[in-house]
Amino acid sequence: MPIATPEVYAEMLDRARANEFAYPAINVTSSETLNAALRGFAEAESDGIIQFSTGGAEFASGQKVKDMVTGARAMAEFAHVVAEKYPVNIALHTDHCPKEKLDGFVNPLIEISKERVKRGQNPLFQSHMWDGSAIDLDENLKIAAELLEKAAEAKIILEVEIGVVGGEEDGISNEINEKLYTAEGDFLKTVDALGAGEKGRYLLAATFGNVHGVYKPGAVKLRPEILKRGQEVAAEKLGLPKGSKPFELVFHGGSGSPLEQIHEAISYGVVKMNIDTDTQYAFTRPIAAHMFTNYDGVLKVDGEVGNKKVYDPRSYMKKAEESMAARVVEAAEHLKSAGRKL
Repeated sequence: MPIATPEVYAEMLDRARANEFAYPAINVTSSETLNAALRGFAEAESDGIIQFSTGGAEFASGQKVKDMVTGARAMAEFAHVVAEKYPVNIALHTDHCPKEKLDGFVNPLIEISKERVKRGQNPLFQSHMWDGSAIDLDENLKIAAELLEKAAEAKIILEVEIGVVGGEEDGISNEINEKLYTAEGDFLKTVDALGAGEKGRYLLAATFGNVHGVYKPGAVKLRPEILKRGQEVAAEKLGLPKGSKPFELVFHGGSGSPLEQIHEAISYGVVKMNIDTDTQYAFTRPIAAHMFTNYDGVLKVDGEVGNKKVYDPRSYMKKAEESMAARVVEAAEHLKSAGRKL
């Protein structure tokens, strides 16, 4: 199937919220990790989301170029071609973009999609994330409102973060403190600034103790009930029936989270969960094993010539793809999207 159209992406999100499951959003940095993500979704019979961070996009452009927009465009175009060979729907997304990188990343990508839409094509990306968590909430939402208008014109969904995700990702570090928990008033301010879909569709990354990075089970103190209360106060403000879930929520920093808390968060309206740390390890682990097992073949030890069969990158990249794809399948099973493709 081709990359999801705006209409298909909307249907994907509608189904997730209505049926209480979430899509894995897999961060990729290369054609090979992208292939692994596609394979994993296909094997899980799950639709899904593939995303590029600012650093991932820059890396994908090549170390001589180091341009975020170039890398994101190249990877998105690659995805548009190869995704046609897989029997699942894939949405393309860009991950955390702070204020200082908006003009070098998200804004140019929105403009590219706007031009495509004017020509009668679908947007290049289906959604973009604006991460204003490092600035004052009022300024964060003011910028979000401006971006939401632009995104809507390009038939793109905007992801917004309120609160702070702790830990480190792509060189951006945040302390682990009370700011990891979004306040009720922040949910209400979001409704005031962005509406409830009438100004454009958006995803909300509200924080409930989320932490990026590698943590053992029990180290991350999640409080999913914050999401439940956020939905309740927003529903009350909007005059919606009790039990309504006006927000489509995103779960960041889930490594090490107990499965029961992941499922609880999904029950409160989480429709997208970012997966990065675990798939990075899944990709790298078999490469490390290959190198240790075949060290005398990948190295020209004592003047020998080595073994071309084991230093050919395909020999270990195939193993990496298989391993990462298996972790994507596991993610789809955990988030209950497996077997539920459109």
